[in-house]
Amino acid sequence: MNLVLTGSSTGIGRALAARLLARGHAVWGLARSDQSDFARTQPAFRASRCDVADWTQVAQAAVEVTAVWPHVDGLITCAGLQGEVGPAVTADPIRWSATVRANLDGTYYAIRAFHALLAKAPRAKIVCFSGGGATKPRARFSAYGVAKTGVVRLVETIAEEEGDRGLDINAIAPGAIHTRLTEEVLALGPAVVGEAEFASAQKQKAAGGASLDKALGLVEWLLSPAANGISGRLLAAPWDPWPTLDRHAAELAGSDIYTLRRIVPEERGRKW
Repeated sequence: MNLVLTGSSTGIGRALAARLLARGHAVWGLARSDQSDFARTQPAFRASRCDVADWTQVAQAAVEVTAVWPHVDGLITCAGLQGEVGPAVTADPIRWSATVRANLDGTYYAIRAFHALLAKAPRAKIVCFSGGGATKPRARFSAYGVAKTGVVRLVETIAEEEGDRGLDINAIAPGAIHTRLTEEVLALGPAVVGEAEFASAQKQKAAGGASLDKALGLVEWLLSPAANGISGRLLAAPWDPWPTLDRHAAELAGSDIYTLRRIVPEERGRKW
């Protein structure tokens, strides 16, 4: 497969690039950092230096890919940053907005820029990274959580719009994997991130965090034919039974399982 991967220079993105290359895929990595050293050791890896929060740069990267590849089979939007941390009502407005832009706009810009190339594939796949406060409030991480929630709704909307056009798009929650984001939380300290978040990061670092292998495996599975027809879902790598969801693809298509929805009293057996 020809795969475009944002955030490919560090952390989960770099691990994912290495795994996909080892599986025989061609990977085009987008990142703000120079990736020439990695490219020299990986013949099937190409790279564009790109800030995904800047539409002009993402559009230019798409031009570069188009000049080499006739189509893109899959897009994985892994780029993101934790950004502004602290109580929402006292957060720096500029940094708060920049955090949302990097995570949400960065995801949308990649989808928008590469849609034409994805449309040329027999069946295209898009996998977007969510998590980190998308399904419940995460105190002091409002910008990150709002952006990641927006990613899920964007995925659901595009799945609705493009469902008959051979495009499967899903979001994943990778779990609390130990990355530079964990180190950022520890460096900021409990006075900034809150006692609960700091304690969770300490525990995560000591235990090694959630399984990176499961997160990478879920991305691979969503890119594979086994996941054909499964679209518009938010899947959690550590907890959901994604390896067997292909057995229930028809049921999923007619349900709101693994989506973000409003719960009304009747659904909890109440009448108020």
